[in-house]
Amino acid sequence: MIVPQPEPGERSNGRMTGTFINSSSNTTVTTATPGSCYSNDTQFKYSAYTFTYILVFPVAFLCNIGALAVFLRQNKFRNSASQVVMINLAISDWCFSLTLPLRLAYYIRGGIWDFPDWLCRLYVYAFYVNLYSSILLLTLLSFLRWLAVAYPMKHSSMATTRRIVLVCLGIWVFVAVTSVPFLFNGVVNRDEVPRCFEPGPRRSWSILLGFNYVGLVFGFLVPFFTIIFCYSKLIRRLTTSPPVGNSMTTRKPTRNKTRAVHLVSMVIATFLLCFLPYHLIRTLHLHAKNGGWSCRTTQLLESAVAVTLCMAACNCMVNPLLYYYSTTSFRKDMRDVQSSLRSSRGGSLMQKFSQSQRKQSD
Repeated sequence: MIVPQPEPGERSNGRMTGTFINSSSNTTVTTATPGSCYSNDTQFKYSAYTFTYILVFPVAFLCNIGALAVFLRQNKFRNSASQVVMINLAISDWCFSLTLPLRLAYYIRGGIWDFPDWLCRLYVYAFYVNLYSSILLLTLLSFLRWLAVAYPMKHSSMATTRRIVLVCLGIWVFVAVTSVPFLFNGVVNRDEVPRCFEPGPRRSWSILLGFNYVGLVFGFLVPFFTIIFCYSKLIRRLTTSPPVGNSMTTRKPTRNKTRAVHLVSMVIATFLLCFLPYHLIRTLHLHAKNGGWSCRTTQLLESAVAVTLCMAACNCMVNPLLYYYSTTSFRKDMRDVQSSLRSSRGGSLMQKFSQSQRKQSD
């Protein structure tokens, strides 16, 4: 499903006559024959990755740990299909955040990899496994919400906890298997420097383009049109079936439908802001490489891939907002966790105070 896409930061392949390193700007300049194209903005790309990952790592790590703590505290989470998916999504985003520290170390050092080759392969693999599993889990979550609103009886009979656990397991296995090509991309020596997160010199750009379309279809287009379908059906359901009366029995279904629309709207916004730019620019960049587009255009697209990849990485710190604003039980349990922490803190302080008072009286 997923293309072993080169991260910008490597020089574009071309017919080159020689290279030299500019130590003052930390960039590699390549002399080239006419018709070749090379990248000279490595510093910009590394700076973009460094800034983004420094921001994303602590936020995604802590927020998803907090989300998992809230989910696991809920007594009824095993009976909710949506919460099973959200737990898997929080695990995926948390694991994604764990792939960022070594990337930070790599980019801060200017593209020097001092760790074992197997660790480079594992980090490349895990980065994209968690990115694409997050996309598919978001799609499953949107589908379940649509099913619950449009066909509540079918939802209760079809979306059992056991079945959803198996579906989530299937998503993990599917993404893990189709991402195996990433394990073939390890440390490469370029300019006598060990590099990671870059394609090997023998990899064909035409093969990369073919893999890209497989990832584009199954990793983005199918999920994206699925959630668009869910969103349109929810809107039609709400506009064609307005509640009758003002009784409490009609208010609760209306609130549920509204939360479902909010959820799918947030998922669509996530796709449009995080995933659509990356897949679009990546495809154009590979076409530029294979089609012999102008060097200036190719370089601009290469820089744009770096920016859009940073946008895609931000997804893992956006999803906790989705849990909070679309799920009433999550907000309630989060407040309960906060109050219990305060009470335990206050109780420990009172206990220490009473102990000190006893010592003084003695």
